[in-house]
Amino acid sequence: MKYKQALQHKSDFLTYLDVERNVSINTYKSYQYDLDQFFDFWHSFEKNKKITLPLPQALQKFFMDLYGKRFQKSSIARKIACFKSFEKYLHTCNIAIDLNLTTPKIEKKLPTYLTVDEINYLLDTLSDQELGSTRPIRDKTILETLYATGIRCSELCNIALTDINFDQQTIMITGKGNKQRIVIFGHKAKERLLEYIQTERAQDNKKKNNHLFLSTHGTTIQERSVQKILKLFSQKLPSKKQITPHKIRHSFATHLLNAGMNLRALQELLGHSSLATTEKYTHIATKDLKELYVKYNPLKITKTD
Repeated sequence: MKYKQALQHKSDFLTYLDVERNVSINTYKSYQYDLDQFFDFWHSFEKNKKITLPLPQALQKFFMDLYGKRFQKSSIARKIACFKSFEKYLHTCNIAIDLNLTTPKIEKKLPTYLTVDEINYLLDTLSDQELGSTRPIRDKTILETLYATGIRCSELCNIALTDINFDQQTIMITGKGNKQRIVIFGHKAKERLLEYIQTERAQDNKKKNNHLFLSTHGTTIQERSVQKILKLFSQKLPSKKQITPHKIRHSFATHLLNAGMNLRALQELLGHSSLATTEKYTHIATKDLKELYVKYNPLKITKTD
């Protein structure tokens, strides 16, 4: 398959991802970026070398270039996943092609998280004045909601007031691939949500926006703004530990598992399609238990000759 023919199938593939596969916005944008990057490389390579390359050889040159530029293995693995999906799509179009792609081995890292004490410090001990925010009630409600529910940052930004059932203390969340699930929040989170809605949100909602979390201009809050808010919280931690939306999600999962929650139930709350994705948190829980055992076990175990 040559460049121009592949270029047309690229456009059709992106439409297929959006309409038929209904992939998340982030997945779509990532695949679109990876495809654009490759096709730009392919076009430039043929133009500079004055040769014509078929798709498999062009991909081989592309990945050799990425490795030569020392791209991270995780980034290369994502691009390979994109082209494996593209290859499967071509097969559905009766185009038999073997791209012969091998995903590089990536060292698995356990997700990092905040301790219960660190969470309590930020939500209960740290005062609104000490936080130094123009919207301290909103910002603390954002942190509380992320920790109380374990939702993703994109899911938080998309919450509408009509998604919240205060009587049942639940929120309807629209996750990856537009899949919906119900998450639960506690009494403390309920109090913070109501306080925010009745004070700062009412003040900012001049545009009659139905989304829960708003900017000071009354527009729907964006993921980048949430990340900046959590960075402000990071600066107030004595440990200066970096806080991200995903780290709060990890904290939620780890603390529930350590408290004895069933893995299947946690999978439902997190919105994981595969239990294997949720199982990574068991490694953290086991590590915590070992540390607690060593710290508090009255029978100190020592090595003997």
